[in-house]
Parts: sequence; C-alpha cells; structure tokens
Amino acid sequence: MAEEIGLDLVEIAPEANPPVCKIMDFGKYKYQEAQKAREARQNQTHIVVKEVRMTPKIENHDYETKRSAVEKFLKGGDKVKITMKFRGREQTRPELGFKLLQRLAEDVKEIAFVEFAPKQEGRQMTMVLGPTKKKTEAVAEQKAARAAKVKAAEEEAAATQ
Repeated sequence: MAEEIGLDLVEIAPEANPPVCKIMDFGKYKYQEAQKAREARQNQTHIVVKEVRMTPKIENHDYETKRSAVEKFLKGGDKVKITMKFRGREQTRPELGFKLLQRLAEDVKEIAFVEFAPKQEGRQMTMVLGPTKKKTEAVAEQKAARAAKVKAAEEEAAATQ
C-alpha cells in the first residue's frame, strides 16, 4: 500500500503485539524533527558568569564604573563574579576588600542577591552575585524596550513629515 501511494512504511512500536506501523513520508518526518530540535535550542537560555576585577584601593569614580558594569550584567540576566585582587601589603588588610564587596552587594541589592559570600582564596577574594530576574524575563524586557524605542522613533519621524 505504501509503495502504491509513494510513501514509506515506518515501524512505530516494534515491541507491541502486533507491531504498529504507519505510512508516512519519512524524509519529511526527519526534517520536521530537526526543525523542532533547532527551535528548542534557540529558545533555551545560557546563563553566563561575567567577571569584574577590583583592588581594595579603588577610587570612587572607578568604583562607580565597575558598579554600573555589574548592574548592566545583572539586568541582562547574567551572574557576576567579583574578584578582589590583593597586592603586596594589601594582603595584610583583607577586611578592606571585604567591606568593599559588602558595599557593592548593598548597592545592587534591588537587582541581585549574593549567591556566594566573599571568600578569601590566596591573594584574591571572590563573591558571586545572581540576578533576581531570570534570564528569559530580562531578555524579553530588553526586547520590549527596544521595540518601544523603535516605535517611538517611527512615530516621531511620521509626525515631522
């Protein structure tokens, strides 16, 4: 019957009694399965751990720049690893680095939570911050903001004409 129609006879459940078969275009079926798998890969989110490095003797403006970078990463839905490097005599005062990391965590507490508390490992101290929003929510929010900006620009261009 399958040859008469020009399709393939595909065995669906060989363990069943009697075995179950289906008449279908097997090439088309394989193509559709590949498309579904490709779409599933596109929709999955990849959580990335971004890293920001500092030293305990950081100036205020440099601190603000690093903080804004951390906020940008967190708003994008990524985790952020903050590494505090201690050089020379700075190693005798790890509490200064700890205070700085605590201050940073306090500054971004609305958009992040402390996933791993500051921990000293040799010449460096690390802390990991996780975003309060999931990556999918953050990406959807960014897309909506871009679309709104484009729409506003189009309306402004139409109004000036």
